Amino acid sequence: MMLGSLLVMVLAAGEPAAELTKYEVKTLALQVPSEWQQSEADGTQRFDDPDGDAYLLVDVGAVQSAGMKPQKCLEKILAAMGSEQGGWKQLKLGKAPAARRVDSDTTPDGAESVQTVTYVGCDGKTTWSLVFHMDAKKKDRFETLAEKVAGSVAYAKSSARKGK
Repeated sequence: MMLGSLLVMVLAAGEPAAELTKYEVKTLALQVPSEWQQSEADGTQRFDDPDGDAYLLVDVGAVQSAGMKPQKCLEKILAAMGSEQGGWKQLKLGKAPAARRVDSDTTPDGAESVQTVTYVGCDGKTTWSLVFHMDAKKKDRFETLAEKVAGSVAYAKSSARKGK
């Protein structure tokens, strides 16, 4: 089934397209559904779907080694996250190296199933991760949204704001 026809079916079912609002988290900008509730714990930004079917975790950090090449930085992130397990697809987000992995988990009784879509990236100065947790039964709705949010990632332009 083509994604376009799926989108038409979703829209025809009365599901309004999510309106995205720009958020800035440290040195990263991204667009998140405006109706999602934002909260923060231990430096992690969390955005919750009002229906409780999905949430997004956003973490942004700074590279500890000055002058690191973006691709080398991404390789270090992936190694720290268990790249030997595989499943990472490399791509570019915010004009810098990034990667995406999809994991699925089901409770032992099979009653509940969740899908997690993880994006990580680095431009040589800023490291970040986006982790989408969604009810697997509603993944058609949320996978497209996860791609839109990840595709909106942009790095802050200037390093002139030192001292922040």
